Amino acid sequence: MAPSLEQIKAALATVQDPEIRRPITDLGMVKSVDVAPDGVVRVGVYLTVAGCPLRDRITRDVTAAVSKVEGVTKVHVDLDVMSEEQRKELQAKLRGSRGPEKEIPFAKPNSTTRVLAVASGKGGVGKSSITVNLAAAMAASGLKVGLIDADIYGHSVPRMLGVTDRPTKVEDMIMPPVAHDIKVISVGMFKAGNSPVIWRGPMLDRALYQFLTDVYWGDLDVLLLDLPPGTGDIAISVAQRIPTAEILVVTTPQLAAAEVAERAGSIAAQTHQHIVGVIENMAWLPCPHCDERIAVFGEGGGQAVADALGRTLGYEVPLLGQVPIDMRLRAGGDEGKPVVLSDPDAPVSAELRRIAAGLGKRRTGLKGLRLDVSPVRR
Repeated sequence: MAPSLEQIKAALATVQDPEIRRPITDLGMVKSVDVAPDGVVRVGVYLTVAGCPLRDRITRDVTAAVSKVEGVTKVHVDLDVMSEEQRKELQAKLRGSRGPEKEIPFAKPNSTTRVLAVASGKGGVGKSSITVNLAAAMAASGLKVGLIDADIYGHSVPRMLGVTDRPTKVEDMIMPPVAHDIKVISVGMFKAGNSPVIWRGPMLDRALYQFLTDVYWGDLDVLLLDLPPGTGDIAISVAQRIPTAEILVVTTPQLAAAEVAERAGSIAAQTHQHIVGVIENMAWLPCPHCDERIAVFGEGGGQAVADALGRTLGYEVPLLGQVPIDMRLRAGGDEGKPVVLSDPDAPVSAELRRIAAGLGKRRTGLKGLRLDVSPVRR
């Protein structure tokens, strides 16, 4: 007995667009459904753009979902492309109507997305590795996570997450690639090869602004920004564009790195941002022959940074964790497989997952939110 049209539509409702992460039935992507008496089903699907990089995956997902319906003997998927009017309708459905000035959703007073700007005083402390693994750990725990590679000159996040897809553009809206359930965007996705980015301050700010406004992030629990080292243009732009962003400082134990990290964190005193805490990377090396910890880069740098920032800012800045040296952390970055996913039981993974569990809590309650109510005179 051939399946009903309602059964096929119900099956299609379980198929999500890989980039937007919403059912294709809600997005107007189902063009047609035809069910033959012999159980052969033909489904027409609209792609957002002609060169959609995920067309094969959409075809596989639709075929798999419809094939599960009892009575289906074969599935044909015919792909078409949305018209300009249909793309505009999709954009309006996702973002709603907006005025001429684009809005940063995370800067709105009622945003419940926690924005964490990961900073360091100098390069080479493993800031990007920490950011990528925190994002992966949060996503693995069930949170909706976005990641902006804001280190424009030294972008490395795509490689560390194994991202090879390029963003898809729908009208003036950019669909970010998804890796390990993390929505991610980087300037490296828009340029050819390994060519350098040679921009001055205004261009850097413009790139960050576009990442925040033109990219469709959806409803995120956490958005992480991998900042460039130091206190330059991007750090200032983040403070101006997203005043509610919290700063997470990454350092290593040695005194030289700690002093520079303290300067990077102290920017919060001028920008009035909150420092959520300090992470000490490369804190120790486990001895291969015993249980001792070898302090390769010294000891106490992370706690020293936290204490110094606390004195400067007038509130307690916690040392959130001490991440050990582990070759698997480096190897995972080179292979595009975060160690918290590839080897979750390793000591380095356990520490990163513990830190991520504390940082990934979505803001709840009314504290810090603007209520759109007005007093009424009685």
